[in-house]
Amino acid sequence: MTYTLATTVALPWAEALERTRAALAAQGFGILTEINIRSTFEAKLGTDAADAVGDYVILGACNPSLASRALAAEPQMGALLPCNVVVRRKADAQETTVEAIDPQAMVQLSDAPAVKIVADDAGTRLRKALASLDGAAG
Repeated sequence: MTYTLATTVALPWAEALERTRAALAAQGFGILTEINIRSTFEAKLGTDAADAVGDYVILGACNPSLASRALAAEPQMGALLPCNVVVRRKADAQETTVEAIDPQAMVQLSDAPAVKIVADDAGTRLRKALASLDGAAG
């Protein structure tokens, strides 16, 4: 099973990161957390580890309405929130990859029909956000 939704865009990494934030906001997602993996690796593991991972940020995106519905259906879903969205690029790459957890992965872990409805909605919104990045490149 593929567990991410992804796009690769011909945008510099910093621009792809900013456009990803804007695309998520346009779909009702706020950013609750931001983890700069490159900086963390450099601080904890050294420059070689940071260079190996390249530019790499994990955005913890949350749509409060969807999260509320998912938690009401199944409180354990909180362990899967927020939705992680990764913006990454190797040092020598010409393109930036943006990928998000596929909310359908949640459906595989739950029997609650309401979770499927929420996952369908979240998936539609994440796909629209990624598609808008494709249109922004160039």
